Amino acid sequence: MPCKLVIIGAGLGGLECGYLLARRGWQVTVLERHAVAGGCLQTFRRSNTTFDTGLHYVGGLGEGESLHALFDYFQLLDLPWRPLDRTGYDEIVTDGRSFLLPNGYDAWCEHLTSSFPHEQQGINTLMNLFRQTEQYLFSFLHPDSTEHQQTMQLFGISASEWLEQTIHDPLLRSVLSGNGLRIGLTDSTPLYAYAQIQGSYVRSAWRLGGGGQQIADRLVAGIRQQGGQVLTDVEVTGLEETNGRITAVKTAQRERYEADAVIAALHPQRLMPMLHDCPSVRKVYRHRVMQMKNTTGMFSLHIALRPGSLPYLNRTVYITGAQPLMIHSYPDRPALDILTPSAWSEWEQWADQRDEAYEAYKQRKAEECIRIAAQRLPDLPAAIEQVYTSTPLTYARYTGTVQGSAYGLQKDWHSPMTTLLATRTPLPNLWLTGQNNNLHGVLGVTMTALQTCNELTGESGWIEQIIQQQ
Repeated sequence: MPCKLVIIGAGLGGLECGYLLARRGWQVTVLERHAVAGGCLQTFRRSNTTFDTGLHYVGGLGEGESLHALFDYFQLLDLPWRPLDRTGYDEIVTDGRSFLLPNGYDAWCEHLTSSFPHEQQGINTLMNLFRQTEQYLFSFLHPDSTEHQQTMQLFGISASEWLEQTIHDPLLRSVLSGNGLRIGLTDSTPLYAYAQIQGSYVRSAWRLGGGGQQIADRLVAGIRQQGGQVLTDVEVTGLEETNGRITAVKTAQRERYEADAVIAALHPQRLMPMLHDCPSVRKVYRHRVMQMKNTTGMFSLHIALRPGSLPYLNRTVYITGAQPLMIHSYPDRPALDILTPSAWSEWEQWADQRDEAYEAYKQRKAEECIRIAAQRLPDLPAAIEQVYTSTPLTYARYTGTVQGSAYGLQKDWHSPMTTLLATRTPLPNLWLTGQNNNLHGVLGVTMTALQTCNELTGESGWIEQIIQQQ
């Protein structure tokens, strides 16, 4: 008889796990508290313009690259993916100068070496690191292997310190960390996080026309085609434990879903209150999870442009400085997003009630971001038709992440074993998945979904077949 699996949360990780196990014959039920499945993949409309919540571009989707075979299995390759400019998928504006980062390991090295010939050795060392992390990407399937041990060692090395020791020119270091906003790069960031995320974009970079909601919708459809169900507007309030195992999931609607296994695809600090009736989860585990630090949030501008007023820019622009920015253009509509890091503490005074002061502060912050962006796009202010903003408060409300953190729990090279949450939990049939466990982003979440399903079933062979069949 097929096992009953309940998944809490319908973000990318939860839906991928549901898809994988539904195709294995499991009876899958995905429960999502929000009205729409997708989590950070959600899109929303303002003034007849569609904007993305969290998906802007992905790396490693080209044929033979890390995401290609996986997205083929998930039936996502035929979505309207559009490659970014291979001669410069990222543009780093720093110290009054602009630097392009091209796709391809060799092209990347050659281009940077032409601007920084005195740093050729360091550039080659960094590229070799990118190659290594790609080569060892699936080493989690063999946790006792040398490759996996080497991967874990990179979690205990500081990305910032490694760059400083390897790259001596401060301007080049600024270029190499200028797009760190997509990583959440801080002094705590492990070298592995930097290398895996950056390396995947060096291989290739892609935007999705029409928005990230298409990914969620396709995965939901796939789960349902395999006999599973995805239910929205269902808030999980608790888990039932019997003889040391989860036997059911309870909801605010007073419904009860029996389960042989449960995957929690939500922020772990949101999960802890749901375990109040689970004596096997000791206080020390709960305390450890609740005390973990979160990454910073984002203040975002979603800008509708006057049609024809600003040419589409087929790359992502990063502007460094005291208020770093990421500028994302939409390939199929007159719109762009501007993102800048913004801590929860900047907004928590308005967590319970938004007022005029809140709106005024958002407006001032938006004006400052537009002023900075205009240094690279001088025609931007005149091209704006309407500006909408979102804050960490918005993000916490619509994605369920704690403190509106953009990338979930902070991984820290100082203590990798305590800041990397395992997919396993103290309960043998309760599992975790998502950006809070290993890495964030489409690639990081997808790899964690594979790891969760691999460990849950105890059968690594089927995951390897998915990876290798392409």
